[in-house]
Amino acid sequence: MKKKAFITGINGQDGSYLAELLVEKDYEVYGIVRRNSIAEHQESRIDHLVGMGVETEYGDLLDVSSLERMIRTIQPDEIYNIAAQSHVRISMDIPQFTVQTNALGLLNVLEAYKNNCPKARFYQASSSEMFGRSIDEDGYQRETTPMHPTSPYGCTKVFGFNMVQHYRNAYKLFASNGILFNHESPRRGFEFVSRKITSGVARIKKGLQKKLKLGNINSKRDWGHAQDYVDAMWLMLQQNNPNDFVIGTGKQHSVENFAEKAFAHVGLNYKDYLVIDKNLIRPAEVDSLLADYTKAKKELKWEPKISFEDLVAGMVESDLEIATNLKY
Repeated sequence: MKKKAFITGINGQDGSYLAELLVEKDYEVYGIVRRNSIAEHQESRIDHLVGMGVETEYGDLLDVSSLERMIRTIQPDEIYNIAAQSHVRISMDIPQFTVQTNALGLLNVLEAYKNNCPKARFYQASSSEMFGRSIDEDGYQRETTPMHPTSPYGCTKVFGFNMVQHYRNAYKLFASNGILFNHESPRRGFEFVSRKITSGVARIKKGLQKKLKLGNINSKRDWGHAQDYVDAMWLMLQQNNPNDFVIGTGKQHSVENFAEKAFAHVGLNYKDYLVIDKNLIRPAEVDSLLADYTKAKKELKWEPKISFEDLVAGMVESDLEIATNLKY
């Protein structure tokens, strides 16, 4: 009998790659999609999976009835909670919505899981933003690094992280946290700085845009590819016992370096096009995120496969294709 997986946020970057991975592993995959006013576009990342063992239904993390009904009906073997308001800067503009979705929403999923299929295995999408400005003496962040978030988004993720541990300990559930550092892909939303850069580079190269506006270009991040990171999510739920894992590359690049690489890929000098916009600088900034993924490497046998250079190049190439279609 095929395994069944239930994914919240299945139509997002991570959810779509995860759905692909699980289909390849012969799972039956189910997911919830939030209804919005542009319904014809909201499942574009998973359109190619229709008829391949993936089914979606409208639902919401704040709608307990839809969560309870779907989980009770499907009886999944694995649950992946990936849905969230996941943009750090936007979380400062809409903090109440971010808290409701990410904190209360996670609690709703945990309750539906506990009440309807407690033998299933559960993955929670935690985040490196939970660490905030907290860095170990060697410059890295790991599972034992104290958490001092600097945004509503980071705060909600700390709540979720702790709740997953609580449900794991109190109710003996197989519930694991994946503390994922920044991960990108051609499926990244345009509001994120990585996609803003690669899309801007493509549009500038095609003559559709003149300048690229960015905020703090000195922030340093540990950037990996989402396709690699969903492998780690799956591996966490294949272990003998639930646990929490940091997932990253162990390498760090600044926003400026990301832009430099992206422009260089199309033969341009980023300094000729980059404009610093102070309005894009966050009220509270995390200066440095760098993962020590030793635990994942040892216990999950996981390592990233796609390099930073290939990540940036792949995103630029994808956005060049989009820009070409827009131009003509």
